[in-house]
Amino acid sequence: MKNKDGFRIENVSAASIAEKTGTPVYVYSQSAIEKNWAVFCDAVSVFPERTVCFAVKSNANMAVLRVLARSGAGADIVSGTELELALRAGIPAGKIVFSGVGKTEEEITAAVKAGIKQINAESAEELETIADIARKTGQRPVVGIRVNPDVDAHTHAKITTGTKGAKFGIDWTDACPLYRRYARSDDIALSGIEIHVGSQLLSEKPFRETFKKTAAMLRDLESDGVRIDTVDVGGGLGVPYRSGESALSPKTYAALLKEELSFFQGEFVFEPGRFIVANAGWLLARVVRTKRTGGKNFAVLDAGMNDLLRPALYDAYHDVVALSGKEPDTVYDVVGPVCESSDVFGRDRTLPELEAGDYVALCTAGAYGATMSSTYNCRPLAPEVLVKGDRFAVVRRRQTVEDMMGVQLDPDWISG
Repeated sequence: MKNKDGFRIENVSAASIAEKTGTPVYVYSQSAIEKNWAVFCDAVSVFPERTVCFAVKSNANMAVLRVLARSGAGADIVSGTELELALRAGIPAGKIVFSGVGKTEEEITAAVKAGIKQINAESAEELETIADIARKTGQRPVVGIRVNPDVDAHTHAKITTGTKGAKFGIDWTDACPLYRRYARSDDIALSGIEIHVGSQLLSEKPFRETFKKTAAMLRDLESDGVRIDTVDVGGGLGVPYRSGESALSPKTYAALLKEELSFFQGEFVFEPGRFIVANAGWLLARVVRTKRTGGKNFAVLDAGMNDLLRPALYDAYHDVVALSGKEPDTVYDVVGPVCESSDVFGRDRTLPELEAGDYVALCTAGAYGATMSSTYNCRPLAPEVLVKGDRFAVVRRRQTVEDMMGVQLDPDWISG
């Protein structure tokens, strides 16, 4: 094993973490998370009324959520379990917004009873369900409508959410009648609008187009006597995954919003996820072996698509860095052990000559990495580690075979 001490996460050698915890393992930098949070919050401080809600779906580790809760974060949730996690992490109910196209009656009831900040309805049918639950509970929840702006963000099809025909939100033309219908409801306080055009946006254009449409809708609603107190602009701010790639800064994003909606006097809600945690996380893996076949070199890792699904799911790019400290001189396809042809982390990557036992890091893996992982091929969930300065701690242990088997039961007609 030829790994050196050069690749460090804060003041801790990445190789030493890999050796002590085993691989694959997710590692997060607490300082990077706190810095990213502060940068984003500073950028949107130009808005007097604002709430910044971390998108829990991007990273649901309890230690990460507690770090953010102590920094003053709210939570953007999309399930009842995420609601419970956010509350347990110390995020106040009054800073939690609930989106998602398939909220169940049980989840909506829990949110209403918890008294969360806002439920973002994604259909006329869901609005009626929320109103019915409100009548039964005797509580009057604050509700927004997620409006589909019909804006093409020109990202990968599987992370585009704001085009006509997408499953998310309510058609732009159908939303205004719903606002008028529920504006004076005794059951719900319909006073919010949510817009979310997509994920991993790197340019101004889709944001500007969406904000312009939002401004027009706010003016239409105002002329109809409908009061909107909250504009939830969702998330979507992208981050660089490739060396040399540029991304929109939070300050530019905030200035763009202020320019297009300067007349709005209510509260803005922001839902950053990827920007906060993506570059604060790495997936460390070990080279199981290298092989050459079909005129190509392959580096086979002990991490697979079950650990980091993004490349297989939507062709996402992650830099791969060897921890050996040697100069890159060999081209590899970097692959995992899962029995699927799509289990590929990167093709034609120039790396140092690798051998079994060497460690590599899959970079910018803090968002939508561990949260999307699975036990496919009966591979246990990888542990997660949080680093602070010169210390690190396992914040989710590696799943064991006993953990995996413990949830399985035999029917009474099968004997052990």
